[in-house]
Amino acid sequence: MVELRHPPGTFDVLPAASGPWQIVLSTFSRVVAGAGYGLILTPTFEDIGVFQRIGESTDVVRKEMYDFLDKGERHVALRPEQTASVVRAYIEHRPVTPWKAWYAGSQFRFERPQAGRYREFHQLGIEAFGSADADLDVEVVALGWEFYRALGVNRLELLLNSLGDASCRPAYRQLLVAYLKSHRQELCDEHAHRIEENPLRVLDCKRPQCRSVVAGAPRQIDHLCDDCAAHFNRVEEGLRALSIPFTIQPLLVRGLDYYTRTTFEYAGTGLESAQNALGGGGRYDGLVAAMGGPDTPAVGFALGVERILLALEADAVTLPPVAPLDAFVVDFAGGAQARDLTARLRAAGFRVDRGFDGRSPKSQFKAADRSGARLALIIGPDEAAEGTVGIKDLHEGGEQASVSSGEIVDEVARRLG
Repeated sequence: MVELRHPPGTFDVLPAASGPWQIVLSTFSRVVAGAGYGLILTPTFEDIGVFQRIGESTDVVRKEMYDFLDKGERHVALRPEQTASVVRAYIEHRPVTPWKAWYAGSQFRFERPQAGRYREFHQLGIEAFGSADADLDVEVVALGWEFYRALGVNRLELLLNSLGDASCRPAYRQLLVAYLKSHRQELCDEHAHRIEENPLRVLDCKRPQCRSVVAGAPRQIDHLCDDCAAHFNRVEEGLRALSIPFTIQPLLVRGLDYYTRTTFEYAGTGLESAQNALGGGGRYDGLVAAMGGPDTPAVGFALGVERILLALEADAVTLPPVAPLDAFVVDFAGGAQARDLTARLRAAGFRVDRGFDGRSPKSQFKAADRSGARLALIIGPDEAAEGTVGIKDLHEGGEQASVSSGEIVDEVARRLG
């Protein structure tokens, strides 16, 4: 029989190791919900056209998407990112703006697995629709910064750039294309033949020969129109007012074509440079219209959970444990009392587990210790006959006490404070 294993580029997270994931998710939810963002859930797969709109010249669309014909002969794709799905949902349902949403979930890209990079990976993100105000850019950037700080990621750098808009980017694109053509022989093979198709991709190339060329390339930030320059200045002013440090990075273009004006990235400086991008985003004022919706400004970000966990490890951050059980019911009197007592305690709001299969008291006490429960509630033949429950503090030790079955819920509440 063939041994079944998880697919390459994926992984399992077992309950014993999932505590940090729960803390990351709950912290993110708390931070962004406090700014008015509500949870959105979108399908894991969409019609391929949803993602082709994010830029057919990008590697995400050209090389990395998992796309296929389903049994109804529909061409669909597993989502490689979630902004396009949220935009599709916005266009389909037309909520009142300003509209703020947050999400968490898996994305899929076929690429070479390595540290912090998988074929199925997990992201947290926010999207805000309906406002072109630069202060909304500041809010989005600040929420990501606050989230990392709340987790304890201290070695963090914010990189900031502006990509202009439809008014000033065309002229800059001509300048960049002319410059890159004059250095075509020095570029890597992939980008030497794709200059006209997407010159901004060259700025994002990590190969040494391309990095050398783009070091002298014209910069969009030096060729912004008055409106884009004023917008970017307002973003800088807002971040300084919030005491959020940032570095202007003129080569920052992100990996997707839909960004306009503000773009940003959070880098974990405790990680190697190849894996230090913890997430990022920017403004994408033209994407809603490009996907068939009304002309709607929007801004957001996506953060990589796996990279966040690597950064926490690099910074030696120990996250608080997920709340353990309050009590574990040990029953060697037939199990019926354990069944009923467990249900009563859970209904009262306590976190409770119990032993099953009529296992020995010794085995059940070992399970109680492993569970991390504060209290053990014991029901043996004597307790069952007398209508009592034994109670013992597993953390502080001490003698076992006996409590009436009718008073055990109140006693558990008293002991847990």
